[in-house]
Order: sequence, then structure tokens, then C-alpha cells
Amino acid sequence: MIEKTEDALAWVQERGAGSLAEKMGIEFVEFTIERAIARMPVEGNTQPAMLLHGGAYVVLGESLGSMAANLYAGHGRLAVGIEINASHTGSATSGYVTGVCTPLHLGRTLTTHEIVVTDDRGRRCSTIRITNLIKELPASA
Repeated sequence: MIEKTEDALAWVQERGAGSLAEKMGIEFVEFTIERAIARMPVEGNTQPAMLLHGGAYVVLGESLGSMAANLYAGHGRLAVGIEINASHTGSATSGYVTGVCTPLHLGRTLTTHEIVVTDDRGRRCSTIRITNLIKELPASA
């Protein structure tokens, strides 16, 4: 398991969160087991009404929650999402949204994280909850 905050942030920045997160412009700014923060631009991720697409909130939340669960899982184990839900309570129309991910449960085989997404004014736009299953990687992986 990665212990130091700067090592964990370097780990996630080096590993990346996948090509979808990259295409959406997601940037990790803080990353520990206790709290992970990332931001994403509204521009380029909108629906036809020029509001941030609801699915974009979910991609930000899943990127944060899955990466946080994998950091917690540690070497030789893999966390995979098994459930996610989101409640959208506001609409970002410009600037960036920021997701703050905190663990609700960190167990041996399951993790659950809550991700609160706010706009540049600090107004909550979405609340996302993700559960990940932690499994052992095969010895050859």
C-alpha cells in the first residue's frame, strides 16, 4: 500500500484513470485513502442544453471512487465497480466541477465511497456513491 500523500498522487497521475477520463479532462489534484479530489472542465462535457451532462458527473465520480478503492486495495489486488448511483441537484454551465471522494466503508472485500461534486461557486451539483469489489489478482498478473 502507498503510504505517503505525494506518492499516492504521483501513483494516480502516472497510472492515469483511463482514456475516457483523459478525454473528459479529469485532473487529480489530491489523492489519499482518506480523501481524493479531482476536477473536470464543463466545456466539452455538456449536453445540448449547455449543462454539464449527467453522465459526466458519474464518470468523474467513478474515476475518483474506483481509483481510491484501488489505492486502498494495494499491491496484488484489484478493485472493480459493482454499483454506482448519482443524485444530480444542480447544473454546472461553465468553468470546472470538483469532486471530493471520501470512504464510507473500507472492508476486506468491499469499499464504498461518496463523491460530492461542486461547481466553481461551491454549490453542490451531484452526489455519487460507488461500491467496489476487491479481488485478488492472479499470480501471473
